Amino acid sequence: MQPTLPHTATVPTALRDVDQWVCWRTRDRSGEKSTKVPIDSATGSFASTTDPATWTSYDDAFSAAQQRGATGLGFVFTADDTFVGVDLDHCRDPETGTFEPWAAELVGQLDSYTEVSPSGTGCHVLCRGTMPPGRNRSGDVEMYTESRFFTVTGDHVAGTPLTVEHRTAVLGAIATAHLSTSETTPTEPKSESESGSEVTAETSASSTASTLSDDDLLERAKAAANGEKFTRLWSGDVSTYDSHSEADMALCCLLAFWTGGDTNRMNQLFCRSGLYRGKWDEQHFADGSTYGERTLQRACERTTEHYTPTPTDTSSTPTAARPGQSPTPRPPVPTAKVVHRLTTTEETLEYLEARVSTVEQECERLRDELAVAREPTPTTDQRTNTDSKAGVLARVGRLFR
Repeated sequence: MQPTLPHTATVPTALRDVDQWVCWRTRDRSGEKSTKVPIDSATGSFASTTDPATWTSYDDAFSAAQQRGATGLGFVFTADDTFVGVDLDHCRDPETGTFEPWAAELVGQLDSYTEVSPSGTGCHVLCRGTMPPGRNRSGDVEMYTESRFFTVTGDHVAGTPLTVEHRTAVLGAIATAHLSTSETTPTEPKSESESGSEVTAETSASSTASTLSDDDLLERAKAAANGEKFTRLWSGDVSTYDSHSEADMALCCLLAFWTGGDTNRMNQLFCRSGLYRGKWDEQHFADGSTYGERTLQRACERTTEHYTPTPTDTSSTPTAARPGQSPTPRPPVPTAKVVHRLTTTEETLEYLEARVSTVEQECERLRDELAVAREPTPTTDQRTNTDSKAGVLARVGRLFR
């Protein structure tokens, strides 16, 4: 995707005046289309839509995007302001600029600043107000007030205001009509969200977890059946693992469970842990991926279950019985022996998964080295080249002993 830096003149002043800007770039995912990820303009690492320390001013983000070659800029929505973003996908002909009737109707109702999305096939409407509780997305309509970012192009849709307007009543009506919880037909997972909010199949799994703050999520993780292990890894203790990398993978698998596979949030949390080190942000692979990026990716691939709060998470009181009914019984509490057995089995599996991941990473690095060693080098004699090959092969042999 070509860079799409905003047309500054048309970006509303109300947005440019707040320090809630990030850069963004596209990221390819194995077997899937690309997705948009927020980037901290100061460091070039992942930004987080829940960490203000990774945001900046519009001007600084714009300059950083030019210097770093980022694809574009994004605006972060927070609970501390009244900005609301409405994302309408697959509703515009990029050749003619014509909107689908349903989208044109919504844009007219909102009557606030509207711009064309980076793909040209959708649009973003930015306004002020509040939204009723409930779903944020249904089909091609998404609405967000916090913990998300919108890509911003400044490609203003003619006929709409150049200002961000207050539209609480309209937002409520649209939410009722288009995001009704009474719908039972699931929507197709999106491979790339124009909002930049990464609303994909893996995000839907983390929708509940994302409503919790990082501190609340950590508290629950430490209080879980395997909370002792989580606490140990979180503090940076690698004593039960053969290597630091295996401990990294073990913690990332746990974070994948608790965050629903949200790699941005996993990265943010991992960087707060005692396991974080400089290696995390170093490029270790031929495709330019950093050690941290690849570890997060593999942790998500290995984690097939995600945290879903149950009623017992918020209340231990059994449901009150109606007249003539028996009280709802509490679920049986696992014995200490059962909990210990389950925890031990889980630790063994995660240890093996972490070990496999470490071996895979080492093999990938060795393959790169071997490929280089096999290339003819006019300045190096045949004997030296052979010795180089032999050294790499010897390391492979030691790896599988």
